[in-house]
Amino acid sequence: MRKDSFPKFKALLKKVDNVVIVTHWSPDGDAMGSSLGLYHYLKTLKKTVTVVVPNEYPDFLKWMPGDKSVLVYEKNEAKVNKLLAKAGAIFTLDFNSFKRIEKLGEEIAKTSAPKILVDHHQQPDTYASLYFHDVNACSTCELIYDLIIGLGGKKQIDKKIAACLYVGLMTDTGSFRYPSVSSKTHTIIAELLKTGIIPSEIHSAVYDTYSESRMKLLGYALSEKMTILEGLPVAYIALSESELTRFDYKKGDTEGLVNYPFSIKGIKVCALFNESEGGVKTSFRSKGKIDVNTFARAHFNGGGHINAAGGKSYGSLEDTVKKFISLAKDLVK
Repeated sequence: MRKDSFPKFKALLKKVDNVVIVTHWSPDGDAMGSSLGLYHYLKTLKKTVTVVVPNEYPDFLKWMPGDKSVLVYEKNEAKVNKLLAKAGAIFTLDFNSFKRIEKLGEEIAKTSAPKILVDHHQQPDTYASLYFHDVNACSTCELIYDLIIGLGGKKQIDKKIAACLYVGLMTDTGSFRYPSVSSKTHTIIAELLKTGIIPSEIHSAVYDTYSESRMKLLGYALSEKMTILEGLPVAYIALSESELTRFDYKKGDTEGLVNYPFSIKGIKVCALFNESEGGVKTSFRSKGKIDVNTFARAHFNGGGHINAAGGKSYGSLEDTVKKFISLAKDLVK
């Protein structure tokens, strides 16, 4: 479903000067890539644009063009609230429920500005004035590319926009290896490459900047903490706050870790549990028709895609893992 027509988007953008772009809690490559890609495009339309994130994001995304202009809500609440109150339109990217952005979502809900949802996750809430939503899109960056093209902005896609969109396309597809990748994905990449971006340099900027402590954390997680459930094609890794602290954990250090057990023959479900921020962050991945989106929504205050979802538990790490184990058999049957 791509619900609303390009003429409606054009009409809205014609009327507004101040635009705020918001993405989800703990922003990843697709969140930042889509936000900054749209930011640069709207700047070509002479709009005043601000990108707002609820909390900090990983250092390996901070090389992206436009990064210096991003406002972190946790550090700039008063300033962001004023910007939201003055906004002519608010884009919400890569999430579809204000619950995903907690206090920031409450502030956005108070505003009278039209909200534009651009997202590829399932079951969006109904808060938006305009929707550009497609669960078949490999990433929100794919949707931002389509939106720019639909608005007649193909000539405006320069090296900066292309680099941002490439990051989201690359990271949200596991470097183009997930089932969400289609011929269209590669067609978009081909168009972005025409701007002069160099894929190997972008890949290196995201994936080749690990710290020594992050590498040791990954090694420890796989050798000491990975567990395969007996008789089930299920693996999980659970890391306590003290273990993360021991390895000098920084935001993004466990990015991608949940997928590692898939390298083991027969594994169809992977889970990662990180104890931090007053709860346990949960990440779920699956293969085939195993639906971790419904699973995360029903049991872990979350959601996402059929094969990739996340959430949060407010119990202890031990209780969260026990709950997952008790539910695993029904998940994979």
